[in-house]
Amino acid sequence: MNKPSLKDRFRYWFDNSMSKGSISLIRVLVIFTILAVAGLSALVILFRLSPEKEGFAVFWDILTTVINAWMPSAEDGEIGYLIMASIGAIVGLLITSVLIGIVTSTMEEKIISLRKGNSPVIENDHIVVLGFYPGEYTLIRQLILAAGSQPLTIVIGAEMERDELEQYVVDNIERPANVKIVCRTVDLFDPMSIEHLAVENCRTIIISPTDDNTTVKILLAVSALIQSSDNRRIRVNAITAKEENRFPPNIAKKHNVTTLQTNDTLAKIIAHSCTQTGLSEVFKEIFNFEGSELYLIELAGIAGLSFMELMSRLDRAVPVGLYRDHEMIMNPDPETVIEEKDQILVFAPERNSAVLQAEYVPIPEEEELKPIRPESNTRTIIIGHNSTLKVIMRELPENVQEVTLVNFDGHNQDQIEKTCAERNIRLVYESGDPRDEMELLRLTRNTEHVILLSNFGLDEEEADMETIFLLLNLRELRYKYHLRFDITAEMKRERNQSLIVSDDHTDFVVASNMTSLFLAQLAQAPELRKAFAEILSNEGNELYLKTARNLHCSGSLSVCELRQRLYQQGYIFLGVINENNEYLFNPELNRQLEIGFWDKLIVFGEN
Repeated sequence: MNKPSLKDRFRYWFDNSMSKGSISLIRVLVIFTILAVAGLSALVILFRLSPEKEGFAVFWDILTTVINAWMPSAEDGEIGYLIMASIGAIVGLLITSVLIGIVTSTMEEKIISLRKGNSPVIENDHIVVLGFYPGEYTLIRQLILAAGSQPLTIVIGAEMERDELEQYVVDNIERPANVKIVCRTVDLFDPMSIEHLAVENCRTIIISPTDDNTTVKILLAVSALIQSSDNRRIRVNAITAKEENRFPPNIAKKHNVTTLQTNDTLAKIIAHSCTQTGLSEVFKEIFNFEGSELYLIELAGIAGLSFMELMSRLDRAVPVGLYRDHEMIMNPDPETVIEEKDQILVFAPERNSAVLQAEYVPIPEEEELKPIRPESNTRTIIIGHNSTLKVIMRELPENVQEVTLVNFDGHNQDQIEKTCAERNIRLVYESGDPRDEMELLRLTRNTEHVILLSNFGLDEEEADMETIFLLLNLRELRYKYHLRFDITAEMKRERNQSLIVSDDHTDFVVASNMTSLFLAQLAQAPELRKAFAEILSNEGNELYLKTARNLHCSGSLSVCELRQRLYQQGYIFLGVINENNEYLFNPELNRQLEIGFWDKLIVFGEN
């Protein structure tokens, strides 16, 4: 290999210096200026082009000429000096132009960098949201609602440009004066990039709902970032769809990671909504920050009371469980005596809204009340299939006697057939094109409930559009042929559901919407994680809509009487849906209600 020449070495040094950015460019410019001034000064002194000036005086004159880019006049000296000074002025003009270009370029780069959102965040006690998807605003809105009048800073880190992200936020989210929203562009899979969001000072980290692979990769990046002991207090909340994609429990515990699996939870909501139209709205009421939600409170004067007595005396809040010795007991036995250190889990509009009334007025003793089992005459048709179908079949209400699967792909068939045999559900397989009007009419003519499942094998947008087309065709069919079936539609994205007008016979279960509600609750009330897990699991106490007839609760009753009558049957009364489809949650204890025979009571308990 030939030895590099001096010219090659200079070019190599110059290229490297130019590539290092504006500071390096200015350094090269200063060196060039000094060399130019020194060279011109040396020529003036060497050839005595300015006899009256020597040494430093010549250097200073040439330097000021170069810096000011000032052309000399005829009176400033002899012709040789004027030539050197003019060359200096031209060099100075070039240097000034280059310097202006460097400064302008640097400022432009800085502005572009700031617009991209690459600058570090300096915040404290804020909430970090990793990930943002246009059209999905429930999570941010719920965090704002949860803040109430308290100051809150939400830092959103996403892979889109900062100005684009901020525009989505400004256009679609109403931000009160006490809430500050900071947007940054980050690489969600890079711990060092996420660190720019000041996670070491944040209150909690929320991973916005997305696919399982992306969620787990972001979880790994976050857990790598918070391994130091200083950051272990930070809580991380995430949602995964499938049980098999959950974060390993030992790592989750070490890094304060809380994850919920949503596919089974949403399947349960779908199963119960199909014969209990309106149940998805009840879940939204429980988990959003509008209306009533769950709080863990301490209340003076309740030690020594039985839970039944507390149920009958607590106004403006419904007791649903108690926290004792670090364990959450949901829907305890009515005779359970409340101890001094117990905290009460209540369903209430505010944390401090619960009021204990003076006396306990038990309802007259009656024969032991038992819920009336609904008649098994409900037929359900399921169009579409995904991995949650087995859970839906297991969770279908007890009055379903026949289920028709349209174009079933055979996945988990043995397990589904076993479940149906155990529950005495007749299983029918049908084939046909549900997009054809006559075929769809044949399939739905004699059914009471239709379930539309999202196709997990398709892109979320494509799957939602497929559901929308089927839903529109079903509504047209129902109107055209005077059919009365209810529809429960599963969708993946909130923005797609907003395109469809709701009606009294359609329940929407939107994955991104529900998971955002779950995440917001976990972020604001981590102490209720076990309570949420039980409500969202397939075991223990759950939410139900029961007809007043089946629970012996029709007629004119006070809320206190309703609570006691239902609690005797193992249910906690949360509200009622009347025949006009109007929802009433957490009514006042002494309020008198006229309960119709077929009104739906919103209850919490074991089925």
